[in-house]
Amino acid sequence: MTDVTWASALKKIRPFVFRIFTPGGSGTGFQIANSEKTGMCGVATALHVVSHSDDWGEPIKIMHYDSRKTVLLQEADRSIDTNVGMDLAFILFPNEDLPLKKEQLDMIPSEKRLTQGSPIGWCGFPALAPNELCFFTGHVSAFSDEERSYLIDGVAINGVSGGPAFHLGSSGPIICGVLSAYIPNRVTGESLPGLCVIRDVTPYREILQDTKAEGVL
Repeated sequence: MTDVTWASALKKIRPFVFRIFTPGGSGTGFQIANSEKTGMCGVATALHVVSHSDDWGEPIKIMHYDSRKTVLLQEADRSIDTNVGMDLAFILFPNEDLPLKKEQLDMIPSEKRLTQGSPIGWCGFPALAPNELCFFTGHVSAFSDEERSYLIDGVAINGVSGGPAFHLGSSGPIICGVLSAYIPNRVTGESLPGLCVIRDVTPYREILQDTKAEGVL
């Protein structure tokens, strides 16, 4: 069996990735649900990417990266499930034109955590190169049980928020988190390299279970 590499993992993830535009900015998201039965699609992202638009009923434009096709979601066209404490959002909308995958990416089991020192990768659309899906990697510095988040020795740039974080499984990438923030080190008064915050995906398992039970997915 061919060894899974970061390059092969990113290639598998690319068809699931979206760029998300709001009147105030942009971020990243990724598909975690696509129901042939109901025609509904679910996209995961960081809450701060869409919170203002959600609060004020503003339109949100979602671009499927691989196909470059877009949909403009008015307030009536979508529902957004939010987790304020973890900075997570789940955008649910009817898909008519986007060429989405029927299968879904594997997610890390709820009871599992990556251990300290484990390599982890993530991707998104940084403001420095907003039209390119860029790849980043680092290692797990720690996991905060209180915040259900990984602290990573890597960088997060504006625009990458909401992107998928993943590790390498035996047969491909396994989603383990959502890019949320970068905490610079300002202890000495100047901005020095800090830590990247990646939120655990367990809440999405719970959201998917509920929406399926309700017959939405």
